Amino acid sequence: MIKLIVGKKGTGKTKILVDMVTKAANSSSGNVVCIEKEPKLTFDIPSSVRLMETCKDAIEGYEEFYGYVTGVLSGNFDITDLFIDSTLKIGGRDYDKLGAFLDKLNKAIGSREVNVVFTISADAEELPASVKAYL
Repeated sequence: MIKLIVGKKGTGKTKILVDMVTKAANSSSGNVVCIEKEPKLTFDIPSSVRLMETCKDAIEGYEEFYGYVTGVLSGNFDITDLFIDSTLKIGGRDYDKLGAFLDKLNKAIGSREVNVVFTISADAEELPASVKAYL
């Protein structure tokens, strides 16, 4: 299941994400993973959560990001929760490409029982229907 945390910069999206990561880490019977663009959450999330940074692998654009995320999920079927911060910094601000990425990822997840949460730095009103479908 894919969920989005949406709002302009400075509206508290990352704080909400950190709270969700902490709650998942405390209650999950599997693995919790958090992906971010650059290292900034190191001291904010529990050490039991696997923290990954896309800047280390030079991930740019939604095609590369799709491969990265599906690779993470394919490499560990015990992942119950996957959190991604700064989505637009990783994939870009093209909302149509974001919508296509989310649709493709949703199909790839299929029937797996994994919660995937993204932060999106934008007003909900400016997002296309393909993205709003995950709000």
